[in-house]
Amino acid sequence: MPDVSPAFAEIFLAVGICVVLITDLFLPQARRDITYVLALLCLVGTAWISSTIEVGSSPTVRFSGLFIADPLSQFLKIFVIAIVGVAFVYSREYLRERDLYKGEYYVLGLFALLGIMVMISAFSMLTMYLGLEMLSLALYAMVAFDRESPIAAEAAMKYFVLGAIASGILLYGMSIIYGVTGSLQLDQVAANLMASGPGQWSAGLGVVFILVGVAFKFGAVPFHMWLPDVYQGAPTSVTLFIGTAPKIAAFAMAIRLLVEGLGPEAATWQPMLTVLAVLSLAVGNILAIAQTNIKRMLAYSAIAHVGFILLGLLAGNEAGREAALFYTLIYVIMAAGAFGMVILMSRAGFEADRLDDYKGLNARSPWFAGIMLVLMFSLTGLPPFAGFFAKWSILAALVDADKIWLAALAVLFSVIGAFYYLRVVRLMYFDQGLDRTAPEAGLDLRILLSLNGLALLALGLFPDWLLRICTAVMA
Repeated sequence: MPDVSPAFAEIFLAVGICVVLITDLFLPQARRDITYVLALLCLVGTAWISSTIEVGSSPTVRFSGLFIADPLSQFLKIFVIAIVGVAFVYSREYLRERDLYKGEYYVLGLFALLGIMVMISAFSMLTMYLGLEMLSLALYAMVAFDRESPIAAEAAMKYFVLGAIASGILLYGMSIIYGVTGSLQLDQVAANLMASGPGQWSAGLGVVFILVGVAFKFGAVPFHMWLPDVYQGAPTSVTLFIGTAPKIAAFAMAIRLLVEGLGPEAATWQPMLTVLAVLSLAVGNILAIAQTNIKRMLAYSAIAHVGFILLGLLAGNEAGREAALFYTLIYVIMAAGAFGMVILMSRAGFEADRLDDYKGLNARSPWFAGIMLVLMFSLTGLPPFAGFFAKWSILAALVDADKIWLAALAVLFSVIGAFYYLRVVRLMYFDQGLDRTAPEAGLDLRILLSLNGLALLALGLFPDWLLRICTAVMA
């Protein structure tokens, strides 16, 4: 029997999904909380198993080179499990108020998590593709989760069509790399590319196609067309999920494929990544200014933040990759809090997705106006919040790599981006709103959302411990 212990977390999660799915079939709507509790217990068990698996300093490769267990994969799995748990807690009341409180949401969320975990531990292009498809198919269904909404159906169709095209392009690129190197295992791909020497046109062609797949998963310009429509059209609980956990999968995909597998072809993919990063910073920050829907604004904001993550990878050194990991983690926390605030402000028959819905929030709820202020300031990159140190780490890595012009562009577009974040703050504190009702939500949502905002302040004041973890797992 092969040693499958490094994959115990994935095995447990797969079994847990089956248990949740079968149990939900026999539950009446009035007892749907049982599905919710089982999903959370499944997450707790998966996180506990992931944390107890011994991961040494040297990676452990299993299943004939398809699966890798290393400190990076262990840390990312625990983090993404926590984020999915936060999304489930935030979404419960939102789904219940709209008659969407069904087991399918939690089953699809767990399937998406399983796909993310497979992508994080992928050591073969084949495993990466299987994990990506498992994640993508679950997300397509989640976007169309509200069957009565034509907007959600349209968003799901756009996402599915563009995602299918991107998956086909990615698969074609992987097949080209296989034809050039004779292997799909990432370490062998890197070794064979190094042995044959960089600059082969056939390998470069494969790199182009693979980069398109990575850029689509990130939502980088010009492969961002799906992102604003999906963020706006999907139910906010689904937008919350899509805007957080899959970003971890996209980062893992970029590290595994571009850095570990196609590292010898860095001279080919780095110029293309530079264009993607600069375009994402420009388009994301400029188009976000024109948005009146906060979900679309956060969608273009996500595109701009993806540009920063790509800049970290472009630094081409260990510090850059550590900064990109740190930025990804902080952004996911910020995005979870921002969409959590949208859920908090929403109620039955009312989606708080317009910027005007946040007018006068300070008069209605000073505490949560303060939480929203922390979120917006952190997304802007103002000290002493975590977003500032995330951007600072990227800029420092770029300067160390003598890419000062990229750092200057990043600062310029950050200043432009400050406009639409600070506009939300102005609406909350200086404008008078027509709605005078205070946000109403359950105690669990209020406590977790408050902790989410305070975590950004704590990570801004004491960022060293998370930076040390990023340094340790990327070593």
